[in-house]
Amino acid sequence: MSSKNIRPRFRQNAVTLFLIALLLLPAGGAANAAQNNSRYDVLYIWDPDLRNLQDYKAELETQLGPEVGKALHIIQRNDQYGIIYDCNTTALSSAKLAIRHSVVLGKAGLGDARAIKDEDYHELYNVCYGHGPNLAALTEQYQTIYRQLGAEVGKDLFIEKSGDGKYTLVYRRQADKQSTMGVARYHGKLLTKSGISASITREENNEVVFGESSLLDHEEKDTDPDPAPVPFLADTKKTPAEALLLLTGNKKKSVAETVATNNNLEKELEEYINQLRCKGLLAKDEKTGWLVIDLNKGETIVDINVDNPYQAASMIKPLVALAYFHRLKEGKLTYTPTARRKMEAMIQYSNNNATNWVLKQVGGPKTAQKILRQHYGHLLCETSLVEYIPSGGRTYRNKASAKDYGRFLVALWRKQLPHAQEIRRLMSLPGRDRLYSGTQIPQGTLVYNKTGTTARLCGDMGILAPKGQNGRRYPYVVVGIIEKRSKAGNYGHWAMTRGNVIRRISSMIYQKMKTSYNLR
Repeated sequence: MSSKNIRPRFRQNAVTLFLIALLLLPAGGAANAAQNNSRYDVLYIWDPDLRNLQDYKAELETQLGPEVGKALHIIQRNDQYGIIYDCNTTALSSAKLAIRHSVVLGKAGLGDARAIKDEDYHELYNVCYGHGPNLAALTEQYQTIYRQLGAEVGKDLFIEKSGDGKYTLVYRRQADKQSTMGVARYHGKLLTKSGISASITREENNEVVFGESSLLDHEEKDTDPDPAPVPFLADTKKTPAEALLLLTGNKKKSVAETVATNNNLEKELEEYINQLRCKGLLAKDEKTGWLVIDLNKGETIVDINVDNPYQAASMIKPLVALAYFHRLKEGKLTYTPTARRKMEAMIQYSNNNATNWVLKQVGGPKTAQKILRQHYGHLLCETSLVEYIPSGGRTYRNKASAKDYGRFLVALWRKQLPHAQEIRRLMSLPGRDRLYSGTQIPQGTLVYNKTGTTARLCGDMGILAPKGQNGRRYPYVVVGIIEKRSKAGNYGHWAMTRGNVIRRISSMIYQKMKTSYNLR
């Protein structure tokens, strides 16, 4: 749709919302409005699935900026969850703000905002185990709570950076005040011997600085020695068979039973995708790509549409990091505290301004592409990094194939990339993902991932490393991509539903791995 067609629609939406705002005022106009003590917030969406709201909130933060993002809250009314901007102002001021936000969100394909009276819903609460300036002390306390409270809590246990600059250790239960208080009392009893108390705190949408995968990655670094070096494909014509399989993603055909199992999984995924198409849950102009590599055996067990390049969206960002760390290895850059913060913002929060900052340090997209092509072309055969992230995050020109992501992740797991440990740390920082969060995969799974979302692409790529009954980890790569030829009419709904497709498929993959390795 051209910009000429878009602008009138925005003007129409703005006029409509303004009229609605006037209707919110009591009879008698502005004079009576001054006497009205009712307070209003801005509402963006209602949905019965809390998981969908968490995904949508991340998109709102991207479009509306960090200042608004800090004041976004998930609320509950009966069996529906909503997202509000907690502005707590008059009806007219709230409606005017909703108009401005609607224009911004409309350009990105998201739904309209509207004023909502601050009543008939409640905010969500979490269990709190400690608050203070000492991150190291809370990290030690985190480990104790993680192990004592187990699977139900572990996935959603986080250390947040609060508005006062201090840190808070919470179990993100995101539920009503009364039931959360009951959970806090129960946890307090369980933790009495450890000297840890529990209370409740309102869900404040704070920045997360430490989570499950942060802990597990730290443990992995301390207990897992570096693997024996294996040459890259470009290093020798006689690459060991295992390295060839891992770095190309070719299927290993030598074990008939394994091949049959793999084909069954691939067939199951294809049947599931076909069912979605038959039900109209995937459109005709949407293509998908799926890649699964068993890192324990060095075998690709699923490869569906993995060779052709797709829009990269934010999944390009770990490759931007790779170009940066290559420059760092060459001694042409210094990893300053500022650079570290920018890198964390780029990977953990998918911050586009931080991404463009990192790209500028490298020398721009053209130089970054040259580095990737010259030094990692054997991994990133179809990758094309050609643009900074445009305003609003609408990046459609950067591309990569599912197999490129797979080869990158294999090399990352085998620590064959410059500063691989730091890239792994960055990709383990807690955040919303589509491979582990909201799936059937159990607590204690190590996760390295990066999502990507635009109005034409929904994807995730990462490494999942669940534990078996024997205590060993069995890592595997998962890449899932859904690309739409044209922009989705309702971007928010489209991104949420397609993200859930990726979660469902990730759960199916885990079940197959669970059978193969007797996972927990």
